[in-house]
Amino acid sequence: MIDIHNHVLHGLDDGSKDFETSVAMARAAIDNGITHLVCTPHANDRYPFDPEANAQKMAALAACVGGELTLGLGSDFHLSFDMIEDQFRNPAKYTINGKQYLLVEFSEHFVPNQMSDLFFRMSGNRVVPIITHPERNSLLSVHPEQLEPWLRSGYLIQITAGSILGRFGKRAEANCKAMLEKDWVQVIASDAHNLTSRSFLLREAHAKVAKLYGVETADRLCIHNPRAVFYGEALPPQPEPQGISGNAAPKGFLRRLFSR
Repeated sequence: MIDIHNHVLHGLDDGSKDFETSVAMARAAIDNGITHLVCTPHANDRYPFDPEANAQKMAALAACVGGELTLGLGSDFHLSFDMIEDQFRNPAKYTINGKQYLLVEFSEHFVPNQMSDLFFRMSGNRVVPIITHPERNSLLSVHPEQLEPWLRSGYLIQITAGSILGRFGKRAEANCKAMLEKDWVQVIASDAHNLTSRSFLLREAHAKVAKLYGVETADRLCIHNPRAVFYGEALPPQPEPQGISGNAAPKGFLRRLFSR
């Protein structure tokens, strides 16, 4: 399996605190059946994002796990005006392995009214947004219909393995179920932060999805789609998302996103 979202690199954010923990987390990922791991530290106003420092830490980790785990780099990209402007200037800086896919995490406090405008501009820069864990976002979990125009536009949704297993509460688990049943999900990832409360759990999530929706679905979400993301390839043919209609028509300017 391939995990495109985790916080295994040490000392960069609220994930791994030291190198020893990073090594232990990498070995836990291997034990969980993961073959490829994209290291995605937070990129926001709280945690400085330094691609060169991240690459050095990834290289040190790779030297310890040898050929057992293929590592890549990306970011857990948070939405703020300055961060978005920098992403537009440097499209490959925050994307997974410098290619087209970008993990995008929404604030727990508001979803910008003109979010489709922003995603449209990203698309014009050949960047494909992957909306991370909407099932446990305090706003999107209550109003999942806000995801519909982004799904219509071909953007991707990633849910968390722990949410599928009930580790983030009943609402997140129910939201995962609803989105999986409607084929709204393209990727399952761990969002692992540590070895205890926020570990990988991809094998367990794959098993549950396979039991409820079939092995083909579980493999698509845990292996085939994340593999395409890792290597910057187009996703294989996907089932059509159900329960959405209409056409997205993004327009507007970035500054309007944050003029509230």
